[in-house]
Amino acid sequence: MKRFLLLVLALLGTAATAQTLKIASAFDPQTQDPHALALLYHSRIAYQVHESLVGRDALFKLEPALALSWSQPEPRRWRFQLRPDVKFHDGSTMTADDVVFSLQRAMGKTSQRAFQLKGVAEVRAAGPLAVDFLLEAPDAVLPEKLQYISIMSRAWSVQHGAQVAQDFNAKQETHTARYANGTGPYKLASYESDLRTVLQRHDAWWGRGDARNGNLAEVQFIVIKSDATRLAALASGEVDLVLDPPFQDIARLQRESKLKVTGVAELGQQYFTFDQARPELEFSDVKGRNPFKDLRVRQAVAHALNIPLIIDKVLRGQAEPTGGFLSPLVDGVDASASKPLPFDPARAKALLAEAGYPNGFGVTLDCVNVTWRQNVCQAAVSMLTQVGIRATLRASAPSQFFPKLTQGTASFIEYGWTASPDPWNSLNGLFRSYDKDGLGSFNAGRYSNPALDKLIDAIRVEPDLAKRRGLVREVLQKVAADLPFVPLYRRKLNWAMAQNVDLVQWPNDMTELRWAKKR
Repeated sequence: MKRFLLLVLALLGTAATAQTLKIASAFDPQTQDPHALALLYHSRIAYQVHESLVGRDALFKLEPALALSWSQPEPRRWRFQLRPDVKFHDGSTMTADDVVFSLQRAMGKTSQRAFQLKGVAEVRAAGPLAVDFLLEAPDAVLPEKLQYISIMSRAWSVQHGAQVAQDFNAKQETHTARYANGTGPYKLASYESDLRTVLQRHDAWWGRGDARNGNLAEVQFIVIKSDATRLAALASGEVDLVLDPPFQDIARLQRESKLKVTGVAELGQQYFTFDQARPELEFSDVKGRNPFKDLRVRQAVAHALNIPLIIDKVLRGQAEPTGGFLSPLVDGVDASASKPLPFDPARAKALLAEAGYPNGFGVTLDCVNVTWRQNVCQAAVSMLTQVGIRATLRASAPSQFFPKLTQGTASFIEYGWTASPDPWNSLNGLFRSYDKDGLGSFNAGRYSNPALDKLIDAIRVEPDLAKRRGLVREVLQKVAADLPFVPLYRRKLNWAMAQNVDLVQWPNDMTELRWAKKR
């Protein structure tokens, strides 16, 4: 009886301290299908509900998740031993069949996660709690590529006609666009598009006893598009955390006694990229030609941009300029090779004249209507106009903007990329020639260099770490010479929150809410 009373008191104490965390952001996840998108605003929510075979610890190092361990018994085969007694949110138990189904789904044509699994020939069960990955060629770092490849219930997906990923670009409406059934620490309670997503604690979660865990019973992601309104909600206590505080308010927020601001160096960065596929540039006044096919024009764009001034005036110093194409936090990236082309309007004009555009040309610049990104684009438009590139800004809502990126339909576009510590995912996603089978999935300008493709493909299968890093440096050198993208800057990632909120902030602008605490 005494033991029973102690258990009841412990449960009552847990219930008394359980908290609701309210998070405000300008953006909606757009879908609940974990394979339909590979974008930050979607991932922040989807990967509290769903889990992958691998995860990361507080220091962003790889650790077991739904797989307890993994090994490479043969050069072209990896085996993952699955965690037993993992429960989906509907109460069913995860098996190897669910894992095989989910990975096949993630490799499908409508999945935006397919690029991470390039080179996987087959996934098959090797027992009730074991899965084998059979590869086209040896891959020494396959586990690094598996974060954010969500595991779903096969039976639930079949029941709801969701055996393949939602085709987000085609605006397909599926059951998984609104509903979810994962294994994660939180289950989806409700989703109101462009308003609110509510997550509730999954009490049967396999990791419930982890000492690192926090005390959240519920998490609400609230869409508040106005910067001023988000901060007013934080100041009044209507929300506890703002994931995208305006740059101009960071210094003021740091002085607020009831608030705190956490910051970390970004693993990703922002770019401009160009249509290099079409013989005639769309959304332009140039007929019969595509100026961006000429390296000198791309260099002219880089020389026209005063990125330090943009950082100072628009981003209020909360970023650093870069000429590198990936963060030095990515394995194999040489931090010394990140010097940007200098701001030099005279050189930009001369390059345009050499390329046959002495009077410049007009073009549309696409940008998502995130306030700070739109403001950066507007500042860039003014600078480009000064050298003769008459750019017209077209700011679009995320639901219209991101399909332009993944479908390669923009002429000139600004976007961000959040890398993983392994370089191949980024090199393949951004710089590999595009095809529909998971190569160059985020190569928005459809840049193509066959020699570069061979090097990127070699990185995927090179088992020797030193040689692999050498290949990474060679790829980045070639990319710098071709300039298919103009690297812009890397932000300092700032989150503003109430003093009674404690959490881990990762360099990919994500957090594990299972560790979050509200006092």
